[in-house]
Amino acid sequence: MAITKDMAISDVVREYPQTAQVFMEYGMGCLGCAAARFENIEQGAVVHGIDVDALINALNETISA
Repeated sequence: MAITKDMAISDVVREYPQTAQVFMEYGMGCLGCAAARFENIEQGAVVHGIDVDALINALNETISA
């Protein structure tokens, strides 16, 4: 299953713990914050000024490795 930009951040990290490091490398270190439970990846990336497509690619590369 591929990670998509509409998936909740917390769901992705729970399902694929190895993605936590990718989120942190991209400047999204607030994985434990309340917003991570409700924001999807795209919303979180936009708030942090992160290239959504690059983040999604990195996350999918991580889970397929």
